[in-house]
Amino acid sequence: MRALLRKIRRTGRVAEPAPTREGGGDAVLHGSVQVRHVDAGSCNGCEVEIGSAFGPVYDGERYGARLVASPRHADVLLVTGPVTRNMAEPLRKAYDATPAPKRVVAVGDCAHDCGVFAGGYGVEGAVGDVIPVDVVVRGCPPEPPQIIEALRGLTGR
Repeated sequence: MRALLRKIRRTGRVAEPAPTREGGGDAVLHGSVQVRHVDAGSCNGCEVEIGSAFGPVYDGERYGARLVASPRHADVLLVTGPVTRNMAEPLRKAYDATPAPKRVVAVGDCAHDCGVFAGGYGVEGAVGDVIPVDVVVRGCPPEPPQIIEALRGLTGR
């Protein structure tokens, strides 16, 4: 415990930078992908649909997409909602912690263009204003088959 506290005082951080993977930043993802969901400030409508997409009816895992708990284990960031002022920096950190090659999927109209929250005081902007976006899934909220189709496009299945 003392060694950890010394490291934090000395370096100002607990974890080391994200590891690099074979293939570099522009390599194509093949087979299965590990997905980290980030709620950047949504109304939770998209989260319900993501839960359904990975539930027993639509079963996103059969196409090789699996939810993981850490961006360090992820290949894909699945981002929902407009990016609020409080979530802009954590979203950037999650993006930086994801090893290359990485992809970002903006789920829902709010993630694409802030939707009904556009111009709100607490809204920093759309996901594409904060981090680069590779795939957009439109809808308010998008249905589970649309989310699955976007992930299938990344896995090639």
